[in-house]
Amino acid sequence: MLWVKSLHIIFVVTWMAAIFYLPRLFVYHVQALNEGDARGSERFKIMERKLFNGIMTPGAVLSIVFGLWLWLGYGISGGWLHAKLMLVLLLIVFHGLCWSHLRAFRDDRNTRTERYFRVVNELPVFLLFGIVILVVLKPF
Repeated sequence: MLWVKSLHIIFVVTWMAAIFYLPRLFVYHVQALNEGDARGSERFKIMERKLFNGIMTPGAVLSIVFGLWLWLGYGISGGWLHAKLMLVLLLIVFHGLCWSHLRAFRDDRNTRTERYFRVVNELPVFLLFGIVILVVLKPF
């Protein structure tokens, strides 16, 4: 079961790295658009797509798969787990939000500002703090 736990942690780190970086790419993408840099915009579309499809989504799926495996294998329960799962659900919603922004950029219909993406970029940090604190401390 330690292998499963290790793989879960590895893929959570992968997912979180991508979930932190993609909104930052959106910030730079908006900057390129504001500067009229069409080549830069096309480059960002490729980077965003590859990050989302090649790293972020597989990281999310494998995090969830190995997390469920741990849950079933250890029979983990408790209020902390319910709270953690709610935060993970919010991460999944954030993942979907990133997908919708990715599609908007892909279709050249983004209306969000650089400032919006700078704020959005910070949101998963709070979810990660909550998840880690719940898993390590198991406060309830």
